[in-house]
Amino acid sequence: MCAGAIVLKTSRPVPSMEQLAEKTLAGINPNLSVVRSQTFTDQIAEQFGQDRLLSRLTTLFGALALLLASLGLYGVTAYGVARRTPEIGIRMALGAARSKVTAMVMRGAIAQTLLGLSLGVPAAMFCVRYVRSQLYEMKSADALVLTGSVATLLVAAAVASWIPARRAASINPVQALRVE
Repeated sequence: MCAGAIVLKTSRPVPSMEQLAEKTLAGINPNLSVVRSQTFTDQIAEQFGQDRLLSRLTTLFGALALLLASLGLYGVTAYGVARRTPEIGIRMALGAARSKVTAMVMRGAIAQTLLGLSLGVPAAMFCVRYVRSQLYEMKSADALVLTGSVATLLVAAAVASWIPARRAASINPVQALRVE
């Protein structure tokens, strides 16, 4: 005879519940043996272990994508500053303030980011209808998550463009003009 499962519910935790249950079952029928004993918390953790792993991997890949996007924007902005060194030098020689040069470089990087977001957000909204059938209780795109993602990307873009913008603002006009 094999019992599928026995569930024991207590009003408070009992430290030696497993041994107590085995003794009670042996008292009822000595041929009964406990094959496996598991708490409800352990059962829940076992059921959702793979889902947690998938969630952590998705988070890791998202962070990696954000890092790569930031590095790409940094590279493009730094390259643009290097190519525009003579122009920035002339601007500074004619009296442009460092803050204006920093703002000019950052404005260009943020414009690139906004262009990417203007293409990416509608694409994400379009793709939601194909993904929602795979996700539990997902009815539509979550505005809070989308807003948080856009804000995170904008902050990452601002940080990635800050270094080249500061470098552009510290260009010595005399040296920049000698490059020509």
